[in-house]
Amino acid sequence: MIEVNGLTMSYGKNRGINNVSFSIPEGQIVGFLGPNGAGKTTTMNILTGYLIADSGDARVAGIDVLKQPLEASRHIGYLPEQPPLYLTMTVKAYLNFISEMKNTEESKRKAHIEGICEMVGITDVYNRVIGHLSKGYKQRVGLAQALIGDPEVLILDEPTIGLDPRQIVEIRNVIKSLGRQKRRTVILSSHILPEVSAVCDRMLVISGGVLVADGKPDDLAVATSGNHAMLVVRVVDTGGSARRILNSIDGIRKVKPLGKIESGSEDYLIECEKEADVRIALFRAMAKEDCPVIMMRPQKDSLESIFLRLTGNDGDITGDIT
Repeated sequence: MIEVNGLTMSYGKNRGINNVSFSIPEGQIVGFLGPNGAGKTTTMNILTGYLIADSGDARVAGIDVLKQPLEASRHIGYLPEQPPLYLTMTVKAYLNFISEMKNTEESKRKAHIEGICEMVGITDVYNRVIGHLSKGYKQRVGLAQALIGDPEVLILDEPTIGLDPRQIVEIRNVIKSLGRQKRRTVILSSHILPEVSAVCDRMLVISGGVLVADGKPDDLAVATSGNHAMLVVRVVDTGGSARRILNSIDGIRKVKPLGKIESGSEDYLIECEKEADVRIALFRAMAKEDCPVIMMRPQKDSLESIFLRLTGNDGDITGDIT
């Protein structure tokens, strides 16, 4: 559905994106991640015809975006970070105007717009002036305009910005359902990493204008973990010697105390050599020193730590502990 090959674009002497390539099939929801200035918006603006790349090509629904931008745009619904709203219009007038611009079938226009309003939760403000709405409702109106005409491709730049937690969950569910209906393809840019994990089938990570990763979150966790694995253990540490014992076990590289999560015990985050299974040796060593292990589980890296490693700023971040 979307094919991008070797897209490159510069702003004067500064390279916005460099040789970016990826392919997204029909019906997939893809998260597009990267630090500010990494090239996300530049790439999305090229796909939607707002910018023209210096080199490379991009196709949406088989149409060359660079050579036939108007034809390609008929297959795309776009929600930029700042929704393109006319604040003096009512929601009803605005969505009807967008519908006319997209040349939707007039006889079905009313039912089409009302269905979209119900889907994104703006039926109750349908007759209100957009400028009088809250930021969250304005964002919903922006999403509604992107859905006018039932486009096969949705490109959403920070679609939940400004929404409260309940609204965020509702819009996430809408986006997931949109990706499943009519095999619609969705690109979602977001700074809220749990949102990407909750909604998307796949992640594209861009840094410094270069695509640095492409895959499912779990696959990226494995690919970026290097030659180590993580365990969380909970031990009864009556003598205060658990950390010394853990550090003495072959295959364990690093031990980080996590504090008292449960009364009478201590939790530790353990970094192990990836090929070493330290569990049996750990149980035996702790039992020998009268420090029984009452919990042990593998610890996956958080999406945040994966993102920071991929974009070159991993610091001392480890997986989230819950």
